[in-house]
Amino acid sequence: MFKNILKRKSSREIAKDRLKILLISDRVNCSPEMMEMIKNDIAKVISKYMKIDAKSMEIQITKTGGRGRNTKHPALYANIPILDLNNFKN
Repeated sequence: MFKNILKRKSSREIAKDRLKILLISDRVNCSPEMMEMIKNDIAKVISKYMKIDAKSMEIQITKTGGRGRNTKHPALYANIPILDLNNFKN
């Protein structure tokens, strides 16, 4: 488990992640800078409640099927690795 946390991403993985962000932002007409700002804001808020691995966090915006006639709405998906739930309160 700790092996994955300490593992550094290769330049190939970093480039792949950047390309994903670029493609996603292009699809939803959102700049890569704006996507990064959204990611940072989400990480900041969640970090108030639990310890997360913000560097490994991934976000994406996709279009999902809505109700009605072939309407699609944007949806934000986030993959946020949680490192510690000890500070988590119900």
